[in-house]
Amino acid sequence: MLNRFGYGLGGIALGSLLNPAKAVADENGPHFAPKAKRVIFLFQSGAPSQIDLFDPKPALVARHGEELPDSVRAGQRLTGMSAHQASLPMVGSPFAFHRHGESGQWFSELLPHTAKLADDLCVLKAVHTEAINHGPGVTMMQTGSQFPGRPSAGAWLWYGLGSANEDLPAFVVLVSKDRGGQPLVSRLWGSGFLPGKFDGVRLRASEDAVLYLNSPPGVDRAARRGALDGLQDLNRLRLARTADPALETHIAQYEMAFRMQTSIPEVTDVSQETAATLALYGDEVTTPGTYAANCLRARRLAERGVRFIQLYQPGWDHHGGLPGAIRNSCRKTDQPTAGLLTDLKQRGLLEDTLVVWGGEFGRTCYSQGKLTPNGFGRDHHPRCFTMWMAGGGVKGGVSHGSTDDFGYNVAENGVHVHDLHATLLHLLGIDHERLTYRYQGRRFRLTDVHGHVAQEVLA
Repeated sequence: MLNRFGYGLGGIALGSLLNPAKAVADENGPHFAPKAKRVIFLFQSGAPSQIDLFDPKPALVARHGEELPDSVRAGQRLTGMSAHQASLPMVGSPFAFHRHGESGQWFSELLPHTAKLADDLCVLKAVHTEAINHGPGVTMMQTGSQFPGRPSAGAWLWYGLGSANEDLPAFVVLVSKDRGGQPLVSRLWGSGFLPGKFDGVRLRASEDAVLYLNSPPGVDRAARRGALDGLQDLNRLRLARTADPALETHIAQYEMAFRMQTSIPEVTDVSQETAATLALYGDEVTTPGTYAANCLRARRLAERGVRFIQLYQPGWDHHGGLPGAIRNSCRKTDQPTAGLLTDLKQRGLLEDTLVVWGGEFGRTCYSQGKLTPNGFGRDHHPRCFTMWMAGGGVKGGVSHGSTDDFGYNVAENGVHVHDLHATLLHLLGIDHERLTYRYQGRRFRLTDVHGHVAQEVLA
């Protein structure tokens, strides 16, 4: 009876009272039992050099300064920044590599903290993409397409699984401040052609963590509730006449914003964290907007049921002066990354939290610009690069895929970006071919018409 009258609002209300968690879930739901409940994507914007961090190449060191063989490049296109160089001298990494953990995985000296967790990491050494420049590359990694306008992975996940906490968005974004580098625009965490309620919500470093959330001076919570109730009554009257889905989004977003006035200050307040926990993340953890502070926020969001937590750390675009620049980037990120994994593990959260680390593509094995005794740069390289995953149903202590002796091409077990997305969704209990949305006459999905689950990395 409640479902038949009042446009079903009575049935919705009863369902919410009987089972609040189920009431906020989307109609899609998982297709099979998930291994992971949530994702933390540590996106290193600008593209870290895999050759200097994860994928040692003795052949490059031995042939340092020699011309890249034509047989290796095989006519593949280069960016406009190095396509017209008279020479493409190969560059061996100046950093020492060592094996770590019982698994014996390779890590550069630049990642001493991450290396201690070698047996927890599944390192994907042969990721590849078609995108060769930052805009298309970042868009591809976030949305599965080089072209703007598609929903981001977090929006797809929110659409597919709904929210596990009615007081917080299911998709939250944190961007490290004052890092420079390539611009990161809001469409990267947008909902595209999905309903607007699936947009990622950005938490900022300022006192107003979410813009326009706080009430103006002199307006208390009771007054805000009364004004909102009146507005919602008008919206529902209009909805009854027009059945406009945009109005449903407005109603839901106003209510979410009201609840977030309490939940956001709580989740961003780290004053109750212990000294031991803060020490895991390094010296910058108490400085708002730093990568370390955002990693701690990510853990707090994860334990409160947020489905997809996206961190952006710009500053990895090392076209020149790479030795010093990459050292600085690792100094900013290595300990906080390891601290986050350790913190999740200690709290029993890593088991069902999938952590993903990586950039939009990799860097070349040859020098961009002049190779000097004390410096060099590396250009963009989409043909093969390294990412890693941990927790959430993936094997730890595993190195999957390999590249050729020069780090230029995939040698075996390549993982395309579409494969990465298919695997991510699979770990969350979603068949990537079944999570679709009809738009402009066809059904779209995160993996478009591609993608295969990397079965070899599943625990």
